[in-house]
Amino acid sequence: MSEEDVLYTVSDGVATITINRPKKYNALNIAVVERLREFFKQAEDDDAVRVVILTGAGEKAFGAGADISEFEGKDSKSVRPLAENGQALCTYIESMSKPVIAAVNGFALGGGCEIAMACDIRYASANARFGQPEINLGIIPGFGGTVRLPRLVGLGMAKELVYTGDQITAGEAHEIGLVNKVFESVEALRDGAMALAKKLALKPGVAVRVAKQSLNNAWQLPLKESLEFEVDVFCEVFDTEDMKEGVDAFLNKREAHFKHK
Repeated sequence: MSEEDVLYTVSDGVATITINRPKKYNALNIAVVERLREFFKQAEDDDAVRVVILTGAGEKAFGAGADISEFEGKDSKSVRPLAENGQALCTYIESMSKPVIAAVNGFALGGGCEIAMACDIRYASANARFGQPEINLGIIPGFGGTVRLPRLVGLGMAKELVYTGDQITAGEAHEIGLVNKVFESVEALRDGAMALAKKLALKPGVAVRVAKQSLNNAWQLPLKESLEFEVDVFCEVFDTEDMKEGVDAFLNKREAHFKHK
């Protein structure tokens, strides 16, 4: 893998991670998945980073799925590392303490769609296309698609998309809840994703972190345990400097300046 196959930049509290294989429609191979995991960990460990944007280079693709050339000659044992690494990346994105925005430009298919689903918020350009086309290769999604897709769009719609392998437009993805917002162009998408990231970067970091964890618990834990966790962290944030700053700013009709602690 070229060192430039994944790019990483930080500006104004926002880390931007870019899959940079435009000639291959930003296809995902094992090396790219591992590099993505390294950069997400770098963003998680950097206190200067408040929000992460994940996108693809160019205008044609966010991530057009796995690099199919790596499937040739694989059997059930030799393909396992690819699936395990892909799932580990998606789980890491989902569980990291900072918000992650997927800025989906063009094709988000297979593993590309699955990685986007692991992000907290999905923005898309009008030319974006989403799908889980693995069925057309005689296989199924392996980065968590059969698990996250029904939770986002409902079981019936997820079954239709997985069984048929059909692609859907950005507008259709918005209608079923797979996408938060659609922008007319890739340029407008990038501007919109950055505007949202900068907005979130100014929010109190501790509260954002526990809010993300509590929201994720609604997917993973029984109702009673999720509610108990929410009460616990709701109380804990009352001991933060940010809470005191936020309340004082509200009462005194001024802008809050959070320190993320």
